[in-house]
Amino acid sequence: MLPRNTIDTTVLPPAERFGMWLDLVARTSAPLRVESAHAADFAARADFTDLGAIQLVEYRYPSLDATRTNKLIRQSDPELYILAFTTSGIGTSSQDGRRSEILAGEFTFYDASRPHDVCHHANEPGRTRATSIITLIPHSALPLPPKRMAALYGGRMSGSEGLGALLAQFLIQVTGHPEQYHAADAGRLGTVGLDLATTLLGRNLVAEDAVPTEVRRRALVTQVQAYVHRHLGDATLGPQTIADTHHISLRTLHRLFETENTTVAAYIRDLRLARCRRDLTDPALRAQPVQVIAARWGFGDKAHFSRAFRAAYGMSPQACRDGDPVTARDVNDLASRVNSAQAD
Repeated sequence: MLPRNTIDTTVLPPAERFGMWLDLVARTSAPLRVESAHAADFAARADFTDLGAIQLVEYRYPSLDATRTNKLIRQSDPELYILAFTTSGIGTSSQDGRRSEILAGEFTFYDASRPHDVCHHANEPGRTRATSIITLIPHSALPLPPKRMAALYGGRMSGSEGLGALLAQFLIQVTGHPEQYHAADAGRLGTVGLDLATTLLGRNLVAEDAVPTEVRRRALVTQVQAYVHRHLGDATLGPQTIADTHHISLRTLHRLFETENTTVAAYIRDLRLARCRRDLTDPALRAQPVQVIAARWGFGDKAHFSRAFRAAYGMSPQACRDGDPVTARDVNDLASRVNSAQAD
């Protein structure tokens, strides 16, 4: 599981909760002056996930009005950019004279080394909580021209389309399911998150050329892989469809996967086979015919599926379902190696 630290004010009586939150804010690397209309009973939670290159913080609270002043900056300046994704509620973000209203499903961006104001309230005070996922990015880690970043301060960016949607999905997945990852995955996940954030910011600067080539490449690979995962069940999924969807040439797509030590077709096939094997060994799906499971994951031809499955796992789909103990152990070992190679 990814290492995680949690602060939950509900462990204290209502009258003491806001004081606990103020103490938390005072001890952060970029402290804020905080007020809330719910100070009498501030039921709030913060989950901190360290991913090496970046840190994620998932917040839940009824309402919050925060200001970072020049005095606070002089007291502590960790030189961080903050990319905030609102998952529920409504808020505003202000910095350097720019003010934006931020709705659920949108990002805002600001520099913790400069004064700013942030407000975030639940849509239905007393019944719901405002929630967000904050990405803390060190100045030194963001490979974009610092002088250009001011154009984004206090602005809003979509989290429902393109790179914004992919970054939003990444943040929700990682913060919502830390148990699905190993502690050793943190550094790699941090690199993925930083690449996606960098490319999103670069595009909103209308200066994607300012994003380093390798960062753009890795972000595009992540985007393509996410697309493949979402469309595995589509039998028509193939290199040309993927290239057309992402507005790149087929040659460019193949070159992307050369650096991943696989081919596009092999990546799709291996993922489909892994999904089929998972379903074949699921007791809850025991009654479903093998071919139904194969078709669910894009294998329309029974003979082709059987050959591919046997080549990958050394046994037929039916034998896998029947669960021969010795062979099944070999299959599990092989599947682990295949999955590890894909993760690399």
